[in-house]
Amino acid sequence: MDRLKYYWQLLRKPSVHYSLGFLTLGGFLAGIIFWGGFNTALEVTNTEEFCTGCHEMYSNPYQELKGTIHYSNRSGVRAECSDCHVPHDWTHKIGRKMEASKEVWGWLFGSIDTPEKFEAKRRELAEREWHRLKANDSLECRNCHEFDSMDFTQQDPRAAEAHSTALTDEGDKTCIDCHKGIAHELPDMAGVER
Repeated sequence: MDRLKYYWQLLRKPSVHYSLGFLTLGGFLAGIIFWGGFNTALEVTNTEEFCTGCHEMYSNPYQELKGTIHYSNRSGVRAECSDCHVPHDWTHKIGRKMEASKEVWGWLFGSIDTPEKFEAKRRELAEREWHRLKANDSLECRNCHEFDSMDFTQQDPRAAEAHSTALTDEGDKTCIDCHKGIAHELPDMAGVER
């Protein structure tokens, strides 16, 4: 008990025993350790293994992704879940992680834990993602697909026309306006602009 009192006093008034330099250095090192742990946790939650760790994501959206060009293509470049659903820059990534906490809540309470429940919520989930991508000008798409690097001569005429006119700086269109369902099956599209 006396030892506990001693340590409590030490914590309450550490400057009696330690210099300001020691406390500053200790705080700095503790900050580095915290920051490293925080960033490591962020990166772990961006892995495909983490995203497909629950059967809801593995059985539904991940299986759909496996049938798309974003999963298997002639160039061998594969998009993971986080490539499309988490912005790459730190500020937007933190905002998206905070927003994703609602999805964890849904997982905890089983709102999409069966294929039937997932299908029932597919439209709501898709519209939330479409709205998010529209609001951020399809930021995640643009992390890989650079508009300035597109070779319109290699695209079919319809795509070349759309890309050369709709996606200009003055336009209000963004990737998700035309590319809904690019990696997952579309929900019932009744009433959605094509």
